Amino acid sequence: MIKLTKLNKSEFYLNPDLIKSIEETPDTIVELINDDHILIRENPMEIIDKIISYRARILRQSRQQLDGEDAVAEAPPP
Repeated sequence: MIKLTKLNKSEFYLNPDLIKSIEETPDTIVELINDDHILIRENPMEIIDKIISYRARILRQSRQQLDGEDAVAEAPPP
């Protein structure tokens, strides 16, 4: 989930997989896959950076989990 701010300054978390498009007109409008629209304070590049960080964090955690499983599999029996 990524943390975003609505125009009224309320913060919320959004699953970035639900984003269909991001438009700047001059406010930032996030369109979701269900065709809902949300006006956001962050500019499109800030949102994209948050999405990239979110996905990188998921990949990092997946890699750590796989590395941990490999270490257990390689450990000699007691």
